[in-house]
Amino acid sequence: MRDGKLNKGKTPAKAASAERPAVVRRANAARMPGSSVHASLANEIGLRIVRGDYPPGTILPNEAKWSETFDVSRSAVREAIKMLMAKGLLASRPKIGSWVEPKERWNLLDRDVLAWYATSPDREVFLKTVQEFRHIIEPEATAFAATRRTDEQMAEISQACREMGAATTLQERTRADTRFHLAILRASGNDLLVPLGVLIESAFDHLFAYTTREVDDLQHAQKLHEAIEKNIRLQRPDAARNAVRKLLANTDSVIKSR
Repeated sequence: MRDGKLNKGKTPAKAASAERPAVVRRANAARMPGSSVHASLANEIGLRIVRGDYPPGTILPNEAKWSETFDVSRSAVREAIKMLMAKGLLASRPKIGSWVEPKERWNLLDRDVLAWYATSPDREVFLKTVQEFRHIIEPEATAFAATRRTDEQMAEISQACREMGAATTLQERTRADTRFHLAILRASGNDLLVPLGVLIESAFDHLFAYTTREVDDLQHAQKLHEAIEKNIRLQRPDAARNAVRKLLANTDSVIKSR
């Protein structure tokens, strides 16, 4: 947990902000359809932070500068900064301003932070991180699903698997793939995995879109998923666990081939 305070001697240097390149003004750039002004501004600033435009320790422009850059009110800037502080990206202190926190303090399980992280230049590292998480969670979650799933949950898993095979576009396949894995997490019967699955949905989307685009033999990938579905349906936990490991190994090879 963070107390929001700097350790003695750890105050960011003001010079850091002066070394950053000037922000190009784009009128109404933060006003994205379907979002409030402050949420859209937080998205713009957050993306810049995660992709490395503002490294940890950098003091960000003040309210007046952000207001001028994005043509928004100062109150919208303040709300955007509050949002980013809640996500662990920023800290703030009077007379100093807001600065970027170390990466280890970022809430990487926040939907927005995940989305920014997934589109950062360090995408390969992000994908490997997601894949490591899957190795830790999915085999055992799938084994639990094989013994705990309800008929309704099984129907959801099976439908997603069928929709993967019937998909005619990358987007359709990716969405079905994501639904398949999240349905398995829900069927595991572990309450902690349910909210975790929702939080990592955007991460899965990026991973599956990346790997599916690179897989030459989609029929092979489909068979791997069908093996998982079959063993959950037949309530074979050990076989289901091994089927997931085969799928993960296949995904590992695709990522490494890049």
